Amino acid sequence: MAEDTDALEAMARILSPHCRVTRMSDGALIADWKRTRFLGMAASDVQKFAEGTPQERAELVTVLARARCAPGRRKRHTDAAVGPWLRGVHLLIRTVGFGRVLRLLSLAAPGYARADLPSAKEVLRLKRAVQTHSRRSWFVNGDCKSEAVTAFVLLRRRGLQAVLHVGVREHPFALHAWTASAGLCVPDADPRGHAFTPVLSIGCGGQ
Repeated sequence: MAEDTDALEAMARILSPHCRVTRMSDGALIADWKRTRFLGMAASDVQKFAEGTPQERAELVTVLARARCAPGRRKRHTDAAVGPWLRGVHLLIRTVGFGRVLRLLSLAAPGYARADLPSAKEVLRLKRAVQTHSRRSWFVNGDCKSEAVTAFVLLRRRGLQAVLHVGVREHPFALHAWTASAGLCVPDADPRGHAFTPVLSIGCGGQ
């Protein structure tokens, strides 16, 4: 029974948020509520999620992704692609205001997270790309709000966990924004050694 539970838990972490898995006597049943359909899996295939080789699990995930029951392989954004995102976010903030952009995040950032956690190496690469483009652009000019929102959206669009924070400092008064993921912050949470107290935090799907 414990092995069955482990297998189902491993399988549930792979599935998209609109899918649910239920143990059956001869395997498992996946309920896809988004498309109103049901898919069956043999007991041997379900067990591979807990005890199979990485190759066997990858093959099963590929099958589920093709059936649209699991997210596909996450896309990597090239460093060059970060620039247009950063400039677009900055223009949007200047046009409609930072507060309205925060309310629009649910439209740009998916509401689910992948089972695999973001790696510090991946987040560090994104951080360097965002800050490099930000400092080289006279238009963005190191704006923390634009950097934080861009990092949050790009991480969430890959299905990775990220939290956008807006903080305040009293003396002297100042506001600051940053996105936290894998133990790193984009931009730094305490620029120039000044600590900011978070007053707003936005996680999955802009909520």
